[in-house]
Amino acid sequence: MSKYITIKDIANELGISKSTVSRALSGDSSNVKAETMQLITETARRMGYHRNEMAVSLRKQSSHNIGIIIPEIVTSFYMTFISHVQAILREHGYNVLIAASNESYKQERENIDMMERCMVDGLLISVCDKDRNADIYRHIVSHGTPVVFFDRTVENVEASQVRLDDYIMSFFMVEQLIRSGCKQIVHIPGPSRIRNGYERLRGYRDALEKFHIAYNPDLVLPPALSADEGSQVMSNFLAKNIAFDAVFGFTETSLIGAKSVIQKRGLHIPEEVCVCCVSGTTLCTLVHPTITAVEQPVEQMAAEACRLLMAKISDSDKQVEDVVLRGEIVERESTVNRVLQ
Repeated sequence: MSKYITIKDIANELGISKSTVSRALSGDSSNVKAETMQLITETARRMGYHRNEMAVSLRKQSSHNIGIIIPEIVTSFYMTFISHVQAILREHGYNVLIAASNESYKQERENIDMMERCMVDGLLISVCDKDRNADIYRHIVSHGTPVVFFDRTVENVEASQVRLDDYIMSFFMVEQLIRSGCKQIVHIPGPSRIRNGYERLRGYRDALEKFHIAYNPDLVLPPALSADEGSQVMSNFLAKNIAFDAVFGFTETSLIGAKSVIQKRGLHIPEEVCVCCVSGTTLCTLVHPTITAVEQPVEQMAAEACRLLMAKISDSDKQVEDVVLRGEIVERESTVNRVLQ
C-alpha cells in the first residue's frame, strides 16, 4: 500500500467514483447523500487519509502558511515575537513555518528557498546580514511574495518593515549613564553586518558628543553577539588595564558574558562599574545584579508586522511602510544606587 492514502484508495475501498469521494471530503452535501458522505468520511478516517495540502494550495493559489525566518533562537525575544505572531495569524486562518538562520547568510538563503518551495503566502524576516542577501530579498519581493522585515531590517528593498528606534534608544541609554556620573563608557557593539549594530554605535557616539566627552576608540570593543564572545572581548579589554566605569552592550547576551568576567575580576556592579544594554528580555532579571536595559515592545512589533503583512497579502499594490517603535528603558540594579566618586 502507498505510504499516503489517496482519494483513489478510498474510492477503490468503497467501489465508488473518485469524484464522489472528493466531493464528500470537501463537504459538498448538496451533491452527495448524507449516508454516503458519512460512509466516506468514516472510511477516510479509518484508513488514515490526510488531505494533500500542497495540491490544495496549487488549486487555490494559497497555502495559508506564513514563513518566519529569524537569525537565532538563543534570546527569548524571537520566541516571544513568534508566540504573539502565531496567535494573531491563527485568528486569520494562517499557520506558521519557522526557520532559524543561526547567523549564517548562506543558511538564510536556504531558508528563504525552502519557504518559497512550501509556497508560503508571506514572509516575516529578521535578517542576519543587511547586505549579503539583498539580491534574494529583491527577487522574492519582485516575484510577488509579500515580505515584512522586523527587528533586524534592511535598506533599499521595497518591503515594509517594523523596527526599534535603535539610534534614539541607545542615545537615551548612554545619556542616562552619563547623567549618573559615568564618563569612561565601554561599548560592546554588534557586527556591522547588522543594521541595529551601527545605529546603536551611532547613538553611543552622539550621546558622548552631547556631553563633550571625547570618543575613545579604545573603549569600543570588537563586535560580540553571544555570551562567550562577550566574555572574550571583555577579558581582552581588562588585560589592557584601561580605566572604565560603565559598559553599554549591543544586546543582553553579550553583555551577560562581559558582566560575568567583570564580576570575576572583583569589580562591583554598580558601585564601580555600571552595565546596561539594548534588547533586554527576561534574561536581564535572572542574573545578579539584575540588568538595566532598553526593552523592545515585542507585542506591538508582532502586531504591526502582522498588520503590514496581511495588508500586503490582501492588496499587492499596498504602499510599503517603515514603522519605527520606541522601547522602554527599564532601570534595574546594575545602574541604580551608584555611588558617585
